[in-house]
Amino acid sequence: MELLLATRSIHKVREIREILSATSGLTVLDLDEIGLKWHDEEEALEPFHTFEENAHSKAEYFHAKTGLPTVADDSGLEVDALGGAPGVRSKRFAPVEGLSGDMLDQANNDYLVEQLGSLELEKRTAQYVCVAVVLGLTDQMIVGRGQAKGLILAEPCGNGGFGYDPYFFEPNLEMTFAELHPDQKNELSHRGKAFRTLGGILAEMEI
Repeated sequence: MELLLATRSIHKVREIREILSATSGLTVLDLDEIGLKWHDEEEALEPFHTFEENAHSKAEYFHAKTGLPTVADDSGLEVDALGGAPGVRSKRFAPVEGLSGDMLDQANNDYLVEQLGSLELEKRTAQYVCVAVVLGLTDQMIVGRGQAKGLILAEPCGNGGFGYDPYFFEPNLEMTFAELHPDQKNELSHRGKAFRTLGGILAEMEI
């Protein structure tokens, strides 16, 4: 079974491939592998107010483009003290333009720390959320959801991961997601939980 992974993030490709590697008979393809070049219209694929709607939008777009069964996720950070922000705006939280990759991650993290100010650590509760959607295997979409709870630090720790990982502190392990070994992170993370759910569903399907 082939499944197209609808993301331009090399970090997500690596993580999701590792998570789904346990699903027997599944071959994960990425957009570069199939030669699908970037189009400006991809910038407008996440206009909605829920993770599920945004994930569905991306999966629908790339499935229509390629005809391949497609999986897409939308994920983000919800900080309780900020009323759930940045939420679906996690990738574009900072009021900046023209940045991408690590520079955009840094801008978002700086803005997050600024917004939280001197708030005490115990009040910096947050959760990572991921919703993953598969289209094109059946007449119905297949959905996997995952959540990971933690605290937001005022200073970064660790060199791994991406996004908000250096600031997302896992209190049970007393480490940030950026300090975890990739296998540990995939076990605990919102994305790991969502895609393992999908992997279990796909493994039971006779397609």
